[in-house]
Amino acid sequence: MDGGSGQLHGPRQVGARHRQARLVQPEQALEVLLLGLGGVVPGHRGQPSPPGPWHRLGRVRIDGSTRALVTGASRGIGRALAEALAGRGATVGLLARSADEVRALAAELPGEHVALPADVSDRASVERAVERFVAAAEGLDLAVANAGIARYGPFRETGVDAVEEMTAVNWLGTVYLVGAALPHLLDRAHGHVVVVSSGAGHRSFPGAAGYGATKAAQRMFGEALRHELSGTGVSLTMVYPGEVATDLHAHEKDRMPDWYRGGPRAASADALAAKVLTAMERDARAVHFPPLVRVLGAVHGLSPRLSDRVLRALRGATAAPRRD
Repeated sequence: MDGGSGQLHGPRQVGARHRQARLVQPEQALEVLLLGLGGVVPGHRGQPSPPGPWHRLGRVRIDGSTRALVTGASRGIGRALAEALAGRGATVGLLARSADEVRALAAELPGEHVALPADVSDRASVERAVERFVAAAEGLDLAVANAGIARYGPFRETGVDAVEEMTAVNWLGTVYLVGAALPHLLDRAHGHVVVVSSGAGHRSFPGAAGYGATKAAQRMFGEALRHELSGTGVSLTMVYPGEVATDLHAHEKDRMPDWYRGGPRAASADALAAKVLTAMERDARAVHFPPLVRVLGAVHGLSPRLSDRVLRALRGATAAPRRD
């Protein structure tokens, strides 16, 4: 194929329809499929493509002029992100339900920050918090939708109430933050949104039917929105953590599958936060951490049956008990 003209050259002329059918060779089709499912392609390092002029506008430099708002900022990944942002000089809006915790964190972090006690499941509460931060910081550059809860157990036992609770926080909380923050970013034609989903958004597991559904909703929302924002100067990065050492699941330990409990395999929240900051500055599409999350997502996209086998091999039969 001539890279400039887009034409196929060969020993004989072919019809337009045949030419079009051959634009993607079989080996190229497999590569495109793998890239679309998770970027696991031999020879590819998973780094963001060189940005064009519009994508460069979606990049951000995190420094003393940066104004970032983080939900779920008092604990776990949210706290690690807040600490990493503050460590780079950013002014951080610390949004969480516990007023005492966010005020204490604001006092602990270097620099000046804004404590924003709010409930992400309450749209009006989120909107007020965003407006308060924009007024205090005189603008907004980064919005990080991180707040989340997990309720584990078979759906027949946890029931609809648990799913409604997770939907309100994990899914609608994301929508409320992005809905309130995006107009401020678009007005300046510059900024970045981060949506913290989960590896369960790629591939869920027994006992996490509701949790995985909310994380998949975040994934679909964020992936579509990244395209919708093309050319606006605002961009979006998805984050898919696997097992990270936080207290998100602390109160659910007794209901969690043994193979999923954070332990020696659990990754560091600080290490994840560092990768997220780098991803924002590079305008990366997504962060998968640890890297096994990307691999499992790609395998599941190719073959759910093969994905089940891989999960059983890694974590035991209870991780994927059916064998059909």
